[in-house]
Amino acid sequence: MQQIHIKGGKELEGTINISGAKNSCVALLPAAILSSDKVTIDNIPEISDVYYLEKIINELGGVITKEEDSFKIDCQNIENVAISEEYSSKLRASYYFMGALLGRFHHVEMYFPGGCNIGLRPINLHLEGFKKLGAKVINKGNKYVIDAERLVGTFINLDFASVGATINILLAAVLAEGETIINNAACEPEIVNVASFLTSMGAKIYGAGTSRIKIKGVTKLHGGFTEVIPDRIEAGTYLIMGALIGKKITINNVIPEHLESLTSKLLESGTKLEIYEDKIVVYKNEVKNPISIRSQVFPGFPTDIGQPMGLYMTQLNGFSNYEETIYENRMQYTKYLNLMGAKMMVNGQKLSIIGPTPLKGAYVTATDLRAGATMVLAGLIADGDTYIDEINHILRGYSGIIEKLSNVGANIEIVEI
Repeated sequence: MQQIHIKGGKELEGTINISGAKNSCVALLPAAILSSDKVTIDNIPEISDVYYLEKIINELGGVITKEEDSFKIDCQNIENVAISEEYSSKLRASYYFMGALLGRFHHVEMYFPGGCNIGLRPINLHLEGFKKLGAKVINKGNKYVIDAERLVGTFINLDFASVGATINILLAAVLAEGETIINNAACEPEIVNVASFLTSMGAKIYGAGTSRIKIKGVTKLHGGFTEVIPDRIEAGTYLIMGALIGKKITINNVIPEHLESLTSKLLESGTKLEIYEDKIVVYKNEVKNPISIRSQVFPGFPTDIGQPMGLYMTQLNGFSNYEETIYENRMQYTKYLNLMGAKMMVNGQKLSIIGPTPLKGAYVTATDLRAGATMVLAGLIADGDTYIDEINHILRGYSGIIEKLSNVGANIEIVEI
């Protein structure tokens, strides 16, 4: 078993290069199997979610050739076999193979997807979208069987602007007959990344990044290319770190427009930022104005940054408030921060925080991916030693986190216990 060990309290300085976006990559790799030719995806992050997606593509018969952070994927001869529970249960985004296999073969057999325990996260919107395209969905124990004699374009209105449902329906619709419209579609940058990749393969997609996406079905997709966009959640995590304990931290390879909901709150709280075309320089906040935040779908404040931001609020003056509107289990991390000395009061999906409170190192647990990142940041600012269990959650989404933090002066390591 492995733990992350951190000796906290060191001021950090230097540059962190942001990797490709996890939330894009986990959809781009399944999208590759829609091509009847070879495709290339650059800027792939080195995270465990990618490892398991590779395993699924290999299980289907796809061939991946890797060169540094570039994957060349050949799915010309894939076979539509059932995706094993061993791999599908390792990550939530394995469900994107549903849309991709349904689009290419009109048949899917797949076990329930896994991932972090941050809430119910039902996939009913995905399945209802498949049904509207002409598929039949059967639930056999812990496995889905999805069949369609043919897929026919239609109008699909999403009850909630779900990123996963938007992408999954998009994957299924690009090879469907006729025209599909996704109304109330999610607008996240990762959706634009996936749509651009599909377009490079010959798909006809209009309006990605808006709430109304139109897809004109084609009969075949050829080879294509894309580059994974910078990970705005990773960048946001390190921006918060810089605001907490950075003498001067430069965050390279970012798209500042993707981070505006976060940077506006950091500025409001008194953090000094220098924002450039593809980098942001952040300094420790010495002003510490309290703030209030409510998570929302893009371009609102991202739920995936809510937990690190909760930690940040513990170091601001007076009362700060956070409300989670998307996932019901995002507050599990607060008990560990309170153990370290924070004053965080949970009332359902609302969080009240009194600060500033000094933190002391402790033995804590990464209950999910973003909570794990929060524990890392807490360990960096705490006095003494912090040990983090369940670090597999952290390694699912933060490429090279130990090396990146060590390079800016953190005393952090993975230890065997």
